Amino acid sequence: MLLLNTDRWYYRVFQSAPDLIRALLPGSAAAATAFSLDPAAPGDRLYRFEALEIKELSHRLDGVLWPRESTGCAETGSPEFPVVLLEVQMHPDPGFHHRLAAQTYRFLQQQPQVEHWAVLVITPHSRLRLGPTQALQVFLDQQVVWLNLEELSQETNLDPLLNLLTLPVRPEEELSASSQQILAKRPDLETVVLPMLVQRFPQLSEAEIMLIAGIPREEIRHTRAVQDWLAEGRQEGRQEGLREGEARGEARGEARGEAKVTLRQLNRRCGPLTDATTAQIQALPVDQLEALADALLDFQGPADLAAWLAGNI
Repeated sequence: MLLLNTDRWYYRVFQSAPDLIRALLPGSAAAATAFSLDPAAPGDRLYRFEALEIKELSHRLDGVLWPRESTGCAETGSPEFPVVLLEVQMHPDPGFHHRLAAQTYRFLQQQPQVEHWAVLVITPHSRLRLGPTQALQVFLDQQVVWLNLEELSQETNLDPLLNLLTLPVRPEEELSASSQQILAKRPDLETVVLPMLVQRFPQLSEAEIMLIAGIPREEIRHTRAVQDWLAEGRQEGRQEGLREGEARGEARGEARGEAKVTLRQLNRRCGPLTDATTAQIQALPVDQLEALADALLDFQGPADLAAWLAGNI
């Protein structure tokens, strides 16, 4: 599964549909009942979206969603309309949990009028390595809402706006149906859907992208806006390709280091390993290496290792 340059893309999603945040927070009225799919006029929306830079730390939050004036709690938030800090985290980052806590409370320090708030973190799945949690357990469990896109994408009869959030992680064979379902209800979201399709299919022509999205190309091919969206999607796709390569390199280096330590411990506990067993362990991903490192503490000999490998690979 290819993870793309999503921070800017999710910025555009919530900029286009800021009230979507109400469907993602537990306990909100919109989480229990269907929310409107119609693109409300800006004056009718309940939230406004902005990216906010945290002073002194020079770190820009992925987004802050403020209640509109019409809610009566634009600056302070309320139990029904909290101020929401949005973070999109699509890659492993061992310092993420601490950074999330630090920037959250830094935000509250700089915005002392805020009384009711929530943090929403969007992740592709639950397997990301985001750093230690022990010291931050209360914050991470009680004050952060975690949106798992992999789980969301597996829900049936998904609302088009929620479906929109899953485009970066859906298998390529599902993108056409998902995109067309979204645009059938919200054609105004072409400016969000098209750049993501370009990033997911960088090798396809503009005509092929329009076909996937179900948009008659002759209707919009002469508009400057479409050309800009497509060009932006291709540029972000190229940049993400470089980042993805760097991330894969770091992951391979981490796996090699984990395997080296695990093999050393196994040799002490189980005796010299065969070349085949060594190669099998070196090929394990990091999460399985970590599980093996925990399990080997109870091994009594090579039979225990063989049983573990048979049951976990």
